[in-house]
Amino acid sequence: DYNGKQQEGFGPMHMTVDNGVRASTARAHLNKAKKRDNLTLITGVHARKILLDGKTAVGIEYDHKGKTHTATAAKEVILSAGSIGSPQLLQLSGIGPKSVLEAAGVDLIHDLPGVGENLQDHLEVYFQVKCKQPVTLNAKLGLLSKALIGARWLLSRTGLGATNHFESCAFIRSRAGIKAPDIQYHFLPAAMRYDGRAAFTGHGYQVHVGPNKPTSRGRVWIVSNDPYAHPKIQFNYISTEQDQADWRACIRLTREILQQQALADYDAGEIEPGHGVQSDAEIDAWVRQAVESAYHPSCTCKMGAANDDMAVVDSDCKVRGIEQLRVVDSSIFPLITNGNLNAPTIMVAEKAADSIRGKTPLPPSAAEVWYHPDYQNCQR
Repeated sequence: DYNGKQQEGFGPMHMTVDNGVRASTARAHLNKAKKRDNLTLITGVHARKILLDGKTAVGIEYDHKGKTHTATAAKEVILSAGSIGSPQLLQLSGIGPKSVLEAAGVDLIHDLPGVGENLQDHLEVYFQVKCKQPVTLNAKLGLLSKALIGARWLLSRTGLGATNHFESCAFIRSRAGIKAPDIQYHFLPAAMRYDGRAAFTGHGYQVHVGPNKPTSRGRVWIVSNDPYAHPKIQFNYISTEQDQADWRACIRLTREILQQQALADYDAGEIEPGHGVQSDAEIDAWVRQAVESAYHPSCTCKMGAANDDMAVVDSDCKVRGIEQLRVVDSSIFPLITNGNLNAPTIMVAEKAADSIRGKTPLPPSAAEVWYHPDYQNCQR
């Protein structure tokens, strides 16, 4: 159970799926609250800025159906626009690094240098292998197969349409001396792109893999006071020597795993990256060509102590130096989580909800966490 005592190792993948349907926060939380008198949900809006009275947040200015509207806060404003949108809205509202706001033509209300900084993300590659046996999902990409899968799901919410197909996973350490896993695997019984459009001809399987502890840092900066202008997003992917070394270890360890005897009856040879990719330079070049985002941008409004000049929010998600304003989303993580962002982001929201409502926090957990007893000297 990688969400329990021991993360390191191989096991079944946990999914936020309920009775064959994605258990999104909209289905699990919002849909149940729609009938409440204290909730008004307006969709199709574009937030322009946070309204401030001095250094107190009093509402939101937003566009809806071609008109500009104002929503006034009775108690406080809660910003949950994500790791790109939240820093963008703070900056558009005059909260952020002084130099960024001045360059964008936004009047400075509160100089908060950490807004938009510290951007982190997970990257992954598809490590693909030909399969000797006709047992993979590559055989299910025809129109008839898709129709049958879809019909079964519509009728019973079961079958291949009721899963994301990442049925197993792993977390491993890339080298001795690391206490917790820093490489994550998703195993897919197919060799194809996410959208299924670029699939290997024949049968194959793959792992989605990448280091989980990037040291590269990026930023999100507005370039204009126009709320419809896209911000400048600079991830600085794989820009440190440590990140480059981690990717080389990742590729070599993945190759070793996929060549284990347990897979011999299925392994018909590597598709990607291919056995011609061996040296550091060859691995570096292939990773840069093949890598893509795992869609985990985070950390741009990080939580931190009062003496941390780059901290944007405190332990209650309150924006430092501004009254009645919180940020509640994945942007508040100081460091990117050692795994997918979905569950940790929901946890942040539930924890923040308790704080907003004034509920007594749960007591600290004393749950035991397993680490390799000789991790300083052993990689596995």
